[in-house]
Amino acid sequence: MQVISIDTAQSQAVDAQIAAARDGLNKAGMSDADKRAARDAAEQFEAVFIAQMLQPMFESVPTDGPMGGGHAEGLYRSMFVNEASREIARNGGVGIADSVYRELLKLQEG
Repeated sequence: MQVISIDTAQSQAVDAQIAAARDGLNKAGMSDADKRAARDAAEQFEAVFIAQMLQPMFESVPTDGPMGGGHAEGLYRSMFVNEASREIARNGGVGIADSVYRELLKLQEG
């Protein structure tokens, strides 16, 4: 008897759903460029979500000191949060992009 943890079982189920969606799209004739565009859109959506979660965290960091504070620091923090959220989303994120991607693929099938 093989024991599989919940995380592994969930991962396998997600992988199976993604594979089934890919097969359906290949049969429907969706191009690889369209699939990549859908994946990019899903990752961008997740990046915006992550940025919304990170922004309050960075606003609570003190900005005192000789080089701290000011308008430029606010701009820098905003840019940093946006870039950090894009990298997080590109490297697996929190799982939202996968769900959004599957839904986009389903919309293309129907």
